[in-house]
Amino acid sequence: MPGLSLPTASPTLSPHLWPFSPQWLPTSTYLVGGAVRDALLERPVDRLDLDFVLAEKAVETAAAIAHHYDAGFVLLDAERQIARVVFDHATADFALQVGSSLEMDLQRRDFTVNAIAYSPHTQELHDPLRGYRDLEKRLIRMVCLDNLREDPLRLLRAYRQAAQLGFSLEPGTQVGIRQLAACLADVAAERVQSELRYLLSSAAGTAWLTTAWQDGLFAGWFAQATLQSLANIAALDWAAVSLEAICPGFSQVLHSKVRDSAFATKPEGLHQATPACNRDRNWLTTAKLVCLLPPTPDQAEAELQRLKYSRAELRAVMVVLKYLPRLLSPGAVLTLRDQYYFFQEIGPVFPTLAVLAVALGMPLAAIAPLGQRFLTLSDPVAHPVSLVTGQQLMTGLDLPPGPLIGKLLSALQLAQAEGTITTPDAALELAAQLLQAGTLGARDGKEGR
Repeated sequence: MPGLSLPTASPTLSPHLWPFSPQWLPTSTYLVGGAVRDALLERPVDRLDLDFVLAEKAVETAAAIAHHYDAGFVLLDAERQIARVVFDHATADFALQVGSSLEMDLQRRDFTVNAIAYSPHTQELHDPLRGYRDLEKRLIRMVCLDNLREDPLRLLRAYRQAAQLGFSLEPGTQVGIRQLAACLADVAAERVQSELRYLLSSAAGTAWLTTAWQDGLFAGWFAQATLQSLANIAALDWAAVSLEAICPGFSQVLHSKVRDSAFATKPEGLHQATPACNRDRNWLTTAKLVCLLPPTPDQAEAELQRLKYSRAELRAVMVVLKYLPRLLSPGAVLTLRDQYYFFQEIGPVFPTLAVLAVALGMPLAAIAPLGQRFLTLSDPVAHPVSLVTGQQLMTGLDLPPGPLIGKLLSALQLAQAEGTITTPDAALELAAQLLQAGTLGARDGKEGR
């Protein structure tokens, strides 16, 4: 591409900044795909992610580089000759060229903006499909319809990349996607979930999520989703911003990662920073996911299982479907005792529940006190910490181990939340009174409420 000046500050197109010398690469090697696209757009990168196409010896080249630089080596696909080298701050994939020429390889790709190749030896760009022109026009244009048909995940990827890059879909490409929309139902669930997650994880993805639904892409995955479902997702973006305004710090927990351990760990974990690569599996994306699902727990669970969502995400959705109607019920007033049990039962799912409630009409003033409790780790209602341990109860009251100790601890935590006790001595005294009165219920007195 004569006359085109490359971004001089881009580490992607600066081989001297790579974690290995380009001298290891055969002269027929080209850097391709999203790495070239993003470098030309001058998008910042936290970590180099390089994809190379080689006319020969792709795996052998990767293995030699990994051995010389003491880096990780993974054979990704023996049949198609694809291997990966993993460095501390970069990843490089090496693939055997498809077809007898670089142009034939580029002709097999999804979109023109991803079909630009860069030679690390000559510092030249090769753009037979005029992808750079589409970069300038900020367009996602298919290479050809057959390429989309060959891998229908590319249908959804078009919307994800449009959202990610701030691009538009070329009209003919969008028409082609609509023609093939039903094919997305045949793609492996894990792959669909991966593309969908970005659309759910950002406000920029919301409009494209709606467009993808209108173009028929989700008919095979979220059969009961409606235009109102998508409107609710848009309302969640507003609700998230509004909650942060009245409860500073709420955004951090809303964007923290959903994981199985969240249901078993102490609340301290709620405020830990989430790595950027994990921020697309967070409590806000879970809230958006709920909007696409049937309101019936059994049906929702079946759809989540079909999409291979994690156990933690599935559990979170089930909690939301159970407690959201209670939170939204007209005239609902939570006493201090109600709030204690509420937080005990929903645990770390509160951010999802809160943002959904606001998006669906709950006044901010009504949710704000609960949000402040959740964000205050020392709050005895949202995050109770026992004044005494089970061992102290057994020693001080001469009790054997057993279920009674757990019931006592729960009763004491509730009393602490209500302000009845504030010291370990008062806790032991109340425990003795409860034992003498025999008032402990099957579930810490909750049944008597």
